[in-house]
Amino acid sequence: MVADARISPLLTFDCPRCKLGVQEEHYGPCDACRAQLRCTQGLDAKHEVLADYIPKMNVTPNAVASKE
Repeated sequence: MVADARISPLLTFDCPRCKLGVQEEHYGPCDACRAQLRCTQGLDAKHEVLADYIPKMNVTPNAVASKE
């Protein structure tokens, strides 16, 4: 016996992006809009090199942290 893969019923609503009536499992953009967003927004992660944190000169450590 094969179990149904979908547990929740399909929702009927207007796509918030294209305003077309759709039936989806979850509320959000329809399949066509999601595909278009994937193509236009890009999924490549951008690796930015962050500079090391250097505190300002007016920042002093608190007394408890510097207590020896």
